Amino acid sequence: MDLFDDLRQENRSKARPLAARMRPRTLDEYVGQGHFLGPGKLLRRMLLADRLNSLIFYGPPGCGKTALAHVIANHTKSRFKPLNAVAAGIKEVRELLAEARGHLEELGERTILFLDEMHRFNRAQQDVLLPDVEDGVIILIGATTQNPFFAINTPLLSRSQIFRFEPLTRDDIRTLISRALADKERGLGKQNVTITEDAMAFLVETCDGDARRALTALEIGVKSALAPENARPTPPAPLPKGKGEQAREIAVGATSASDGSTSPFPLGRGAGGVGSASGILFDITLAQDSIQQKVIEFDPTGDTHYDTASAFIKSLRGSDPDAALYWMARMLEGGEDPRFVARRLVIFASEDVGNADPFGVVLANAAWDAVEKVGLPECRINLAHAVCYLATAQKSNASYMAGEAAAKDVKEGRTLPVPLHLRDKNYRGAKETLGHGVGYKYAHDFEGGWVDQEYIPTDAEYYHPTDRGHEGKIKARLEELRKRKKKPGDERPA
Repeated sequence: MDLFDDLRQENRSKARPLAARMRPRTLDEYVGQGHFLGPGKLLRRMLLADRLNSLIFYGPPGCGKTALAHVIANHTKSRFKPLNAVAAGIKEVRELLAEARGHLEELGERTILFLDEMHRFNRAQQDVLLPDVEDGVIILIGATTQNPFFAINTPLLSRSQIFRFEPLTRDDIRTLISRALADKERGLGKQNVTITEDAMAFLVETCDGDARRALTALEIGVKSALAPENARPTPPAPLPKGKGEQAREIAVGATSASDGSTSPFPLGRGAGGVGSASGILFDITLAQDSIQQKVIEFDPTGDTHYDTASAFIKSLRGSDPDAALYWMARMLEGGEDPRFVARRLVIFASEDVGNADPFGVVLANAAWDAVEKVGLPECRINLAHAVCYLATAQKSNASYMAGEAAAKDVKEGRTLPVPLHLRDKNYRGAKETLGHGVGYKYAHDFEGGWVDQEYIPTDAEYYHPTDRGHEGKIKARLEELRKRKKKPGDERPA
C-alpha cells in the first residue's frame, strides 16, 4: 500500500462539501422519508434483512436519495458499485456488468449497482441493464429527479420497486443543521458556531426541504465569517435576560461567563455574523448573504411544469384567485415563458368561463397581447389582472362540452349529408341542375331575424347552457327558439 494513501484520503475528505461529509452512515443517522423507511416500514425491513430487489428512488434534489444509497452500501453484505449517469457511458456500464457476472460466478455474491441521475441515460443505455437485472446478476438502485414513468424504460420499471422521496420537513432540516454544527469530526463543531433562531428559521424555510441547499448555505456563511478580513475580536456584552424570557439563540457550544451566566456564544466571539478566534455568530444577516436568492425548483419540460400548470388551472376553475396567483408566480419565478401562461388563460376563458362571462376571453386575449408587447417583468401585472378576473368570473363549460359532443358524433356516428337547401349554389348548374340552395330561407327577412328551418337532419342538441351569468339569458332565448322549431321529418322547404 502507498504510504501516502492516508494523506490522500484525508485531503480528499477535507475537500468534500459539508453536505457530502455529513451524509448518514447508518439507518439511525438517516433523517426523513419515514413513510417507507420508518420503524416497521417496507424498505427498512428489506434493508435489515439484507434482501433487496431492484429499486427506483424518485424525488426532488437534496431529499436523501444518494444519502440512502450510501447507507445501503455500508449496511449490505452485497458488493456495492456506484455509477453516475452523467459521466458514464455504455462502455463503462458493460465493463461493470461483466465484472458483476464474474464476481457472482466466482464468489456467489451479487452486486448492487447504484445509478445516480438515472434519467440521464437514454433508452438504449437503459436497455443494456435489463438482461442482468432480469437474471439477478445485479440489484439496480436508480436515483432520479424525473418522473420514472416517463424517464425510465417500462421493462426496468416492471422489475423494480419505486419509492417516492418527499422534500424534508422543517424539523428534518433543523436536525441536520444542528448535527452539522455540533459534529467535530465531519461537521463544523471545531469552528464553535452559534446560530440565532431567526437565522435557523430562515435557512429552514428558504431551502424548501433540500438538505444539500441548507448545509451548503451554512458552510458558505461559516467559511466567509472565518476569512481574515472578517475577524472581529471584540467580545460581546452580556445578554440581559428578563423574567421568563427565552434566549433567541440556539447555543451550540455555549459557554459560561465568570458571573455564572450563560452566554449564547463562546466568550470573546465577534458579533454581527463575523468570526474571531473564539467562534462565529451565524445571524440572520449572514444567513441571507449565504443564500442570496431562493432557488425555485422548476423544469419547464418536466413534471414540475405540468403539475404546476395543472394546479394553476384547477385553482382558476375553483374560483380561488389567491391560489391561482401563487401557482402563476411559481411558474414565472421558475423561468416559465409568460406566453405559456397567457395561452392557458385564453383556453381557460373559453373552456371554463365560456358564455357565463363572454368578456373573459376578451380580457384573456388582451393579456396575451400585453405579454407580447410588454414582456417581463411588467407583463406580470397584466397576467395578474386577467387571473383575478377569470378566477372570480361566473363559470360555465357548456360551450366546451357542446363542442366535444359534436366532435364525438362526427368521429363515431354516421356522416350526415348537407341538406340541399344549405348547399352552395354559386356556380353554374348548381341550382338549376342540382337543386342546391333551393328553398333556403334568409333569416334576416323574417320577424325577429329567425325562421324555422332544418340546418341538420337530426334532432341532436349539443349545447345546454347553464343559468349562470350571461349564459342564463342565452338559455332562455335558446329554449324559446327550440320550442318553435319543427322536429326532423316535419314538412321542410322543397
